[in-house]
Amino acid sequence: MTPDALDREGFAAFMLRLRGKGLTDKTVLSAFEATPRRGFVPNQWQDHAWSDRMLPIPCGEALEGVDIQATVISALDLTSSVRVLEIGTGTGYTAAVMGRLSGRILSLDRYKALVQQARARLEALGIGNVLLRQADGAHGVAAEGPFDRIISWASFDELPRGFVDQLSSGGVMIAPIGPPDEPQMLVRLTKTGSRFEEQEVGLVRLQPIAHGMAEAL
Repeated sequence: MTPDALDREGFAAFMLRLRGKGLTDKTVLSAFEATPRRGFVPNQWQDHAWSDRMLPIPCGEALEGVDIQATVISALDLTSSVRVLEIGTGTGYTAAVMGRLSGRILSLDRYKALVQQARARLEALGIGNVLLRQADGAHGVAAEGPFDRIISWASFDELPRGFVDQLSSGGVMIAPIGPPDEPQMLVRLTKTGSRFEEQEVGLVRLQPIAHGMAEAL
């Protein structure tokens, strides 16, 4: 089977899985369809580009399964007027998808190499509303808030209460909460006043949030 045929088959299977989970937002699905996922996946894993498995990427990091990414992006309820903070750029795939749905995105990663590679991919696609930056995202970027949406692709041991002040009123943060060596609960946190209202999205197992910037990479 040719790479293009594999891509079409993988995307069709992905669509069927999402429908089975009740995820049918056409705007979100169109953003995924318009973003060539294989271009964001290391060559040796491209046959699994549309699978729901974690895939290794450079710098010892991992690309989340596409089903989890779609679940999270759908739960963020993105519109063209919202400003998004993403913690964990990775290959840049989710930033690219969200760039088609949002107003502005600031995406942070502690690895310079990942940021540079992701920037090249987004530039090649002509996505100009995403700013990529090497930074320590463990505590967000309070000086540049508030944001309407925050997504963390790394887990926190406990509720990240320090982020409440970085959200606009009614803003939403989605993050995994729980121990690093156990499944974590993906939680949708909505800012109400000075606190969070919590809604469970589902179980995941993602890497714990890391502090500081990588010096060698």
